[in-house]
Amino acid sequence: MVRSIRINLFTVTVILICIGIVMIYSASSIYALERYKDSFFFLKRHLSFLLMGVLLTFFVMSMDYRKLKDYAKPLLLISLLLLVLVLIPGVGREVSGARRWFRYKFISFQPSELASLSMIIYMADFISRKGHEIKDFLKGFLPALSVLGFMALLILMQPDLGTTLAIVAVGLIMLFIAGARASHLLSILIASFPLLYLLIFSVPYRRMRILAFLNPWMDPKGSGFQIIQSQIALGSGGLFGLGLGHSRQKLFYLPAAHTDFIFSIIGEELGLLGTLGVILLFMIFIQQTLKIIKNANDRFGTFLAMGLVLMIALKASINIGVSCGLLPTKGLPGGSSLIFDMISVGLLVNIGRSGEYP
Repeated sequence: MVRSIRINLFTVTVILICIGIVMIYSASSIYALERYKDSFFFLKRHLSFLLMGVLLTFFVMSMDYRKLKDYAKPLLLISLLLLVLVLIPGVGREVSGARRWFRYKFISFQPSELASLSMIIYMADFISRKGHEIKDFLKGFLPALSVLGFMALLILMQPDLGTTLAIVAVGLIMLFIAGARASHLLSILIASFPLLYLLIFSVPYRRMRILAFLNPWMDPKGSGFQIIQSQIALGSGGLFGLGLGHSRQKLFYLPAAHTDFIFSIIGEELGLLGTLGVILLFMIFIQQTLKIIKNANDRFGTFLAMGLVLMIALKASINIGVSCGLLPTKGLPGGSSLIFDMISVGLLVNIGRSGEYP
């Protein structure tokens, strides 16, 4: 039973990776040929990240995940240090006013991805050690919240509001399931609303994203352009799609067709059936991970698996939601996100073997 869960999870992951490889080449080949004179440019870059992810995935699958408890605090400190370093001019790379990456030639690394994983490991370790004190505001809830808040602040300074909200959401959900009082969580949420309002509506590009989300036709050639083109792509695909490789929106109409809006190209080329197939695969993925959470034989494994699947599910939901116009547009992480998502899957498979450990 446990072995079949791991096999199912691994199989679904491989299918999703294969779909990603095919669709990234389909969505990016013409753009890559025009810009870099190499239609395989983005595919080769994707495969390099994929290879690195495969190696790290098999590494974390082969270890005893419980040893991560010993490295929870060092990993957290390293992540915080990298989040500080990326803010330093000349060290972190600035793109469109945001300083979120370390870059060497064609390899880029987004430290917030490592920070997300480190925070999940730290929270799982904290809950496994002090779960009985989570209900106590000063002894349990506040220390965990302080670490979460400090990391969120560093990521917000990049600025990256989307990743900040994702990390905070996952952290608070983990604390809630661990037994944190609803009154404590509700107080934090109520207190954060004025700050969130200020962060969104005091920054012009964020305000425009929200307005474009509410009414993209208000500025069809500006802030609403991406959403409109994405919806055109999804609508053009119909039930069965235009056929693999036959997207029209990828011909310089839809910006970021091979990254942020890859789901739209899937809809245009493979149709409604293709998009529903991808969503079904993610649903099966989540279903199998829920079984792993249920069968984990220690509290650390339970909450580690819970945090990992929450983050993966949240990323997938945001990507699909943005493409469909159900959520405001946001910049999505690239190759480093793929690597850490694969590491997360490796850890989930590892936790699924927990009954085999002595």
